[in-house]
Amino acid sequence: MIKRRGLTQEAVVRRAVEMANSARDTDAVTLTGLAESLEIQPPSLYNHIAGLDGLRREMRRYALTRLSRSLRLAIAGQSGRKALVFAAHAYRQFAHENPGIYPLILSAVADDDEAAREALEEILTTLLLVLASLGLEGEDAYHAVRGLRSLLHGFVSLEMSGGFGMPLEVEKSFQRVVDAYVEGMLGLAA
Repeated sequence: MIKRRGLTQEAVVRRAVEMANSARDTDAVTLTGLAESLEIQPPSLYNHIAGLDGLRREMRRYALTRLSRSLRLAIAGQSGRKALVFAAHAYRQFAHENPGIYPLILSAVADDDEAAREALEEILTTLLLVLASLGLEGEDAYHAVRGLRSLLHGFVSLEMSGGFGMPLEVEKSFQRVVDAYVEGMLGLAA
């Protein structure tokens, strides 16, 4: 193997993300496999990451940052109902485009992981702003975010695992579920 000059932590993480998404499984990424795909010796990875745990932490940060960016781009210039619907579609699209790293956004972030906490805070702030444009604030808005996250994750998980076997258009089902949720949120805000 040749030594790769100019290899950065960002490039290492990006390659690990590609591998995870290709395999549809974060656990499929090993340090040996990652080093081989980067054409470096496994010990050289330690110049860029703190072992497998460090790699997973960086992949989680990457996933949260990408989801945050996707949500912000999806709702740019929008508010109210339209913004919430666009956010829901952006979440679903993120999950489908990133099946390997999607599970990394689901569990709580460690208190000492400031970068992941910041990305998570950006996601929360984006959603709270959307909900505020619907008239939902304070504790009600936080409950609404939990509900939205649960709804979206449930739908996406079933969809990605092939759980929708009926001969109905999945896109229509998703839109109906999101519309029903938005109507419910509007009812709470009234």
